[in-house]
Amino acid sequence: MNLEGMFFQSWSGIVRTVLVGSLAYATLVVFLRISGKRTLAKLNAFDLVVTVALGSILSAIILQETISLAEGATALALLIFLQFVVTFWSVRSARFANAIRSEPALLARKG
Repeated sequence: MNLEGMFFQSWSGIVRTVLVGSLAYATLVVFLRISGKRTLAKLNAFDLVVTVALGSILSAIILQETISLAEGATALALLIFLQFVVTFWSVRSARFANAIRSEPALLARKG
């Protein structure tokens, strides 16, 4: 077992993590600013899933060397665009909104 490789592999991996991580984070912030407040506002179950997915994509960009910054930025942009499309159609179609959003269920009444 190589204990050294478990704690430290190379400076190039650390430099890549810092550079790509910083750029990916900045890209996500720019995309969220462009998309508006709706992307992360009023977190219902669907919005929470999108937010968690954004975080998952960001972590994959930072930690997986097989994913380039351009590919990761494309994935972030695609997810934010799809969130915009879903929001657009849920505002304009009650049937679509009902299919996407879930209403809270009453678990107890009067005690």
